[in-house]
Amino acid sequence: MTSNKTATKRAALHILPVSVCQLLSASLVDNDTFTICDLELNQVSVVGVVRGFAPFVTNVQYSVDDMTGPPLNVKQWVDTEASSTNTLSRSTTQCSLLEFASLGTYVKVIGNLRNFNGQRSLLAMSIRCIVDLNEITSHMLEVVRAHMELFGKAFDVNMNTNVSSLSGLSTIQHEVLHVIRKFSVGDVGISLPDLQKHLDYLKMRDIRASLVFLVNEGHVFSTIDEKHFKSAVY
Repeated sequence: MTSNKTATKRAALHILPVSVCQLLSASLVDNDTFTICDLELNQVSVVGVVRGFAPFVTNVQYSVDDMTGPPLNVKQWVDTEASSTNTLSRSTTQCSLLEFASLGTYVKVIGNLRNFNGQRSLLAMSIRCIVDLNEITSHMLEVVRAHMELFGKAFDVNMNTNVSSLSGLSTIQHEVLHVIRKFSVGDVGISLPDLQKHLDYLKMRDIRASLVFLVNEGHVFSTIDEKHFKSAVY
């Protein structure tokens, strides 16, 4: 009965509310398939502030930040035919940065997570400017609720589980520890190059700095050499 209920919940939740941190730490199964806790991602929704954008002929790329991790790259294809015939006919509920949004604007993005040349990007189906800032708080509550219903785990706003035992860690340190924990079942653990592959959105110096901190604090230890790591608790 429990598995049937879970399957029903997963099937009914067509658009999954998520945070940027969840998308950046999602597991890449194949070229364009990502999972969170073994749940394959379909359409997701993210709320964040626009930190930057770059318009191109065929698409506009945004940098959206919800303060749970590094900014997320968002790509929206441009309908060049529609824009050339009647640019002003676009609905004002659809927030095209070329017309309405500016740096510092909060937006809600609905789309699919994709892997473009090794970089994670959210392929936007819809981008809408947020007028009522209560929607920002509402979205984060929806993220927590969806995660609790689907996975039965509690976490803080940065999507960190076991919050009480991991207090004092930064978001990047949590992300590094999260990946190491997933590969701590065997004796060897995970190598530094493999860790970098799973955290390709982070700079290598930040990964190394996090490793130094985690080792010094006893969260992580080296195994067969100084470039293989396991978590003390997993």
